[in-house]
Amino acid sequence: MKLLHTSDWHLGRSFHRVGMLGAQAEFIGHLVATVREREVDAVVVSGDVYDRAVPPLAAVELFDDALHRLAGLGVPTVMISGNHDSARRLGVGAGLMGRAGIHLRTEPSACGTPVVLSDGHGDVAFYGLPYLEPALVKDEFAVEKAGHEPVLVAAMDRVRADLATRAPGTRSVVLAHAFVTGGQPSDSERDITVGGVAAVPAGVFDGVDYVALGHLHGCQTLTERVRYSGSPLPYSFSEAAHRKSMWLVDLDADGAVTAERVDCPVPRPLARIRGTLEELLADPALAPHTEAWVEATLTDPVRPADPMARLTERFPHTLSLVFDPARTADDPAASYARRLAGRDDQQIAEDFVAHVRGTGPDPHERAVLRDAFDAVRADDAVREVAR
Repeated sequence: MKLLHTSDWHLGRSFHRVGMLGAQAEFIGHLVATVREREVDAVVVSGDVYDRAVPPLAAVELFDDALHRLAGLGVPTVMISGNHDSARRLGVGAGLMGRAGIHLRTEPSACGTPVVLSDGHGDVAFYGLPYLEPALVKDEFAVEKAGHEPVLVAAMDRVRADLATRAPGTRSVVLAHAFVTGGQPSDSERDITVGGVAAVPAGVFDGVDYVALGHLHGCQTLTERVRYSGSPLPYSFSEAAHRKSMWLVDLDADGAVTAERVDCPVPRPLARIRGTLEELLADPALAPHTEAWVEATLTDPVRPADPMARLTERFPHTLSLVFDPARTADDPAASYARRLAGRDDQQIAEDFVAHVRGTGPDPHERAVLRDAFDAVRADDAVREVAR
């Protein structure tokens, strides 16, 4: 069975000030063409279809167009909700869409109920694990402590239990939206840390033939059977070195996996350039970036006059301007953003305690802070689901 694995469309999202809907529509066209030309048997979409719980109408219309085009090809599609999606909204009409071959899996309780497709070698069971927000699914999976690993372990126990009841030789594919250990994040993913832990080990998914992951925006191979497709378009300059693609996966009669990367259309290349303003304006080596979306980091010791206007004369698609003069992190003149760079909310809060009290928090106080951040994040998730 030939599968096309994609994820993290983030329909409706912009790149800095640039609307991406046109580029997203071009990607959908490329996806449909790939399905047709490469004779794909099934499409799997591993979450974050939309960029937010209540997407703009234009994004919903593009999604509707994508579903109609895929259904028109007669190729089954299995799709899960991600942490950016409203699972309830995305799942509306799932029963009717399933009759057209579009299988939406947004309910945590259905993790162990697969979509079963067949080829000349027998059945393939597709298990959809939507993003499992620990605070919201803790009771469903009867775990003592809310955390990504316990709920994913419980969900995969249901998958393996169902698979054990199926005919010998049944092959299996799991779709999951999660941060798996070994994956490399970028700046454009929403933090899903719970209890100080965001990642789960890849071993959680043992026992199935292929795991189609979503959430991280870089295409990555964690094992031959566990892969991220990444987002089809860039959503931050931290993705400048990414090669945006999908996985074309062949699942043979015995469940062995071979995979090929299928490149996605590039609306415009990304470039991160660094130096003084005069260096950036004069360096001939930067000529290839004149048509790129540019993030320019200026290292001038004093902020120059009209830097953006001068940069856009040479690089008309400059979207981001960062000032980073050569200073030590503890220099009082260093920017607040620079002092906080690379530090999560927990670390910033602990630093604040140390600043106002003279000593950092003890282990009990660290736990209280962590629980408070987890409670706020969980409350945000509940509010988003209820919108």
